[in-house]
Formats: sequence, C-alpha cells, structure tokens
Amino acid sequence: MDIRLKEVSTAALAYLGDCVIEKCVRTYLVLERGLSTSAHLNRASLDFVRASAQSDAMNRIEPVLTEAEGIYYRRGRNTGHSNVPKSASVGEYRRATGMEVLFGYLSLSGQEARIDELFRIGYQLDAVRTP
Repeated sequence: MDIRLKEVSTAALAYLGDCVIEKCVRTYLVLERGLSTSAHLNRASLDFVRASAQSDAMNRIEPVLTEAEGIYYRRGRNTGHSNVPKSASVGEYRRATGMEVLFGYLSLSGQEARIDELFRIGYQLDAVRTP
C-alpha cells in the first residue's frame, strides 16, 4: 500500500484528512463532551476546525512526528495555496493543510490509533481513550 500511497495527490490527501479530522472532532464532542444538539456541536467544532486552531494543534503535534509522518506533513504544508481564507494567515493555512495531509496519510495507511493519539496531543485532550 505504501507505494500506492505515494501516488495519491496532496490535494486528495488533504481532502481525505479534512474528513478524518472532522470525524475525530465529532466523535470527541458527542462521546466525550456529551453534546447532542446540532447548534452546540457546530459551535464547539469551530474550536477544532478553524485553520488557526489546526495550526496551533500542528505546532504541538510536530515534535512527536515520525520521519514518514513529517514527510507527509511537510508535503501538505509546502503545497502552493492560492485561496487563503481571510480568517487565517498564510502560515496558519499552510500548517492546517499539512495537518490534513498528515491525517489523510495516516488514514490510508490504517493507523487509526496514531490518528487518535495525534489528535489528542494536538488539541491537548486527556489521555488516549480506551475502546
């Protein structure tokens, strides 16, 4: 699978990674924070999915990345960005995209426990949950 993974475009990894991060956020908010209304869930999710929040999370994640994870993160971070939202700096948006690529890579390589670990490190959540 690793050889095929290298053939997946950066844009496709970021697209998938965005979904993976969104799933982590939604799972955390529903199962651990106990939120149940769409208004509360949508409002709370913004603290996780804004480019600035993902950039901050990535600053905490980056020191614990493996060599392979770092390669995918930098691949996403260094991608040219032409549509940066007004709510984020170029640097924040680049780090957020790198995080999405990283999580897309981890998902395609079947590393679900690592996704959970890095999500928790990034957002400073309590210890890894037990199934």
